[in-house]
Amino acid sequence: MARQPTGPPPPPVVQRLRIKYAKRGRLRFTSHRDFQRAFERALRRGQVPMAYSAGFSPHPRISYAGAAPTGAASEAEYLEIAVTAWCDPAALARVLDSALPAGLDVLEVVEAATADLAGRLQASVWEIQLPGVSVQAATAAVTAFLAAEAVEVERLTKHGMRVFDARGAVLALTVTPAGEQVAKPDLSVGCAILTVVVRHTTPAVRPDDVLAGLRRVADLAPPTPALVVRLAQGPLDAQGGAVTDPLAPDRDAAATAGAEAPTSAGSATR
Repeated sequence: MARQPTGPPPPPVVQRLRIKYAKRGRLRFTSHRDFQRAFERALRRGQVPMAYSAGFSPHPRISYAGAAPTGAASEAEYLEIAVTAWCDPAALARVLDSALPAGLDVLEVVEAATADLAGRLQASVWEIQLPGVSVQAATAAVTAFLAAEAVEVERLTKHGMRVFDARGAVLALTVTPAGEQVAKPDLSVGCAILTVVVRHTTPAVRPDDVLAGLRRVADLAPPTPALVVRLAQGPLDAQGGAVTDPLAPDRDAAATAGAEAPTSAGSATR
């Protein structure tokens, strides 16, 4: 018979909160594991009343969803935490943002009022800056990529080298006019700006896979590394093809309920 943990069970979950955060500047080079460590330290510093799993090795109840690859900046990362005492979302956002290093920025916290946040992250909008690539060269490569029925690329994964189609997941790919991008490049050296909408698939098609596809169909090879920023991720509008806000259903549910928040508890709500 398996040995059972001793001691009292962990306190019950009384609230779930969904957090939107950004990875900016040099912090885009943090791995997902690095971010996990930094975020758990921020929870401890903020004295957030975290819920923990049961068993011999309890872990804080944190669910990460759709993390950006290492090296990519993002304005739309999401996670969910479970707590054992009610926390005011706006106060929690301030506490966590001050406890995280600059460049890992908490943008919003909402109370989870609906199910399956991860299931709503259906697509992403990426901005890809290509220093040293002219708009004309980028436009020609994009035209060739979109005209192809399939563009096979390969990537080394934890299961070995995999070959997959990078074209099928791309819903839109455009060359963005200068001045409309999130991060401002040095336009004096020439810099094409791509905006790509990618459906989340298995295996996931990442911005570097799209760049590999552009190189394959049009020999487009930027002389310097691309700067990649995720602008949004969320549900995919089936009619217009837009990527919408995944936290909107939680805000709508909270507004419909119209209930007053209970008395705050814990330093994370002050």
